Amino acid sequence: MKKYSYVGISFIILIFGIIFIPRIVNRIKNSSVVKNDRMSANNPVANKKLSYIKLNGALKKVPEFAFLNQDSILITNHDYKGKVYVAEFFFTSCPTICPKMSENLVYLQNELHKDYPNFGVASFTINPKFDTPTRLKKYAENYKVTDPDWHFLTGDREDIYQLANAGFNIYAAENPEVAGGFEHNGYFALIDQEGYIRSRYDASGNPIIYYRGTIGVEEKVDENGEEEQITILLEDIKKLLDKNE
Repeated sequence: MKKYSYVGISFIILIFGIIFIPRIVNRIKNSSVVKNDRMSANNPVANKKLSYIKLNGALKKVPEFAFLNQDSILITNHDYKGKVYVAEFFFTSCPTICPKMSENLVYLQNELHKDYPNFGVASFTINPKFDTPTRLKKYAENYKVTDPDWHFLTGDREDIYQLANAGFNIYAAENPEVAGGFEHNGYFALIDQEGYIRSRYDASGNPIIYYRGTIGVEEKVDENGEEEQITILLEDIKKLLDKNE
């Protein structure tokens, strides 16, 4: 019985080799077997229409807010109606990740402002006691901010932290033991024309939710091996602005 079992298994292996190995070889020759990066432009899952974020069964929308901008003008979420914008939480005296985040947002501004007037940015300070409208205006000038819909926003501390931690679920907190006295995770949120938070999918079909704002396009990866996501954020902003999402 064993003899016949071995013969049968050998026969199956032979048939498999005859049928499938030439196909595998041809795919390799034609370069059709490639590494599929989870955020690659060639990734069919990542290139699906942008995801809505759901929380407790409801689509996640930016809550109501009202803060003064760098020109001491009251700006609310309604001022972004009909625009695609990126939201961040930062502070002007930040000695760590904020400068890179601001540089990346300026990069997006410069890539988009000529062809896409309906793009904007909302930069909420997590140190409103220090970051007055005057200081925010100086910060904007230093970074050569020209987009009229890029507002640096300050106001009541509790309202800002409620917006960050509960409204966006982007962590921000005071911590006297860290550099600068505040900590935050450096994410960018992408918001569509109706105020909904949007993102692309990863290769597993899950929304990435937020985009990493702390690595520049020219860097590609950081010291921890994390890839930059400004390139894909730019692509996804254009998808929303072109209504191709």
